[in-house]
Amino acid sequence: MSITQQYLLDAYRAQQHGEPAPPAPGTHDARVVRQWRDERRFRAVLAGRPAGGRLRLALARVLRPTR
Repeated sequence: MSITQQYLLDAYRAQQHGEPAPPAPGTHDARVVRQWRDERRFRAVLAGRPAGGRLRLALARVLRPTR
């Protein structure tokens, strides 16, 4: 059963019982990613590492021409 089919079944059951429908799949994805990123940055600060920009610095080292 796909996610969409499960959602439709849950929404139908909720309607039959007079309950509010569950949120659609993917509704809170951006919020979850944002919370995950914030948690990762917070743990980096607690560990004494830079909180951000590590990927950009790594790419700059790789892509920078050697002189």
